[in-house]
Amino acid sequence: MIKTPPYLQPGDTIGLICPAGYMALEKAEECVRVLKDEWGYNVKVGATIGGSSVNYFSGTDEERLNDFQQMLDDEEVKAVLCARGGYGMGRIIDKISFKQFKKNPKWIIGYSDITVLHSHLYSNYYISSLHAPMAGAFNDAGYINRFVQSLKNALEGNKIKYNCEPHAFNKKGEAVGELVGGNLALLVSMIGTESDLKTRGRILFIEDVGEYLYSIDRMMYQLKRSGKLSKLAGLIIGGITDIKDTERPFGKTAYEIIKDIIKEYDYPVCFGFPVSHEKENYSLKTGVGYKLKVGKTKVILEE
Repeated sequence: MIKTPPYLQPGDTIGLICPAGYMALEKAEECVRVLKDEWGYNVKVGATIGGSSVNYFSGTDEERLNDFQQMLDDEEVKAVLCARGGYGMGRIIDKISFKQFKKNPKWIIGYSDITVLHSHLYSNYYISSLHAPMAGAFNDAGYINRFVQSLKNALEGNKIKYNCEPHAFNKKGEAVGELVGGNLALLVSMIGTESDLKTRGRILFIEDVGEYLYSIDRMMYQLKRSGKLSKLAGLIIGGITDIKDTERPFGKTAYEIIKDIIKEYDYPVCFGFPVSHEKENYSLKTGVGYKLKVGKTKVILEE
């Protein structure tokens, strides 16, 4: 059975770090304020928030590793919210010690590049984590919307039940299984590594941003050829956004590419689920058992 970290109580401490790409301190200030003043938590801000790095990353590999490790081992910290993703977790994941974390797990929160962490924790330690909005989503009153509020609900231990509008490409049916997944590019990059995701009998969800159409095609075929798609309980396709095309058009949309690649499988499939790099990004507990109902007029995902 999947091990879920303890849910948070008022007054618990959340650590805020940037284990990958850089984020300026001022862009995380609203997140800190809401976590403290609106949601009732204490916040520890890591050294990598607004770090001194002059390049893409929030610090050197060692600085980012140390900041993450400190939050992971700090007994006062009950959850670690990654302020942003970007790129960088794959550079440090094999150097992180999960010795203390295994004994006293805490919620690891984020998406995009944080998919590496979600997959690693599930495949190696069978511990749940939260694929969820990060610090930037709190800005411009974003914390009021139902997607950021879904993070609060998840941290408090409320049962998850989401509804989604039907899509013409959906395959109707019901599926029960542990929910796994995340960013498509990261899932593909982890195949063959220590963080490789187990998908057989699971409900897989994927999303991506900023890719070329031919890259979506290539990555989906890599998932297929590696056996990640053949034995699923169900499949959820989130937002595939800000997609680029080549000068000579690829000839299909991202959803059409995915629809054709999975057409031989008979498990239920939901297109257009609100998990993405955009505002529409519900919090999902990875590794937890869910039921997916893909109907004619409505899609439901619930614990």
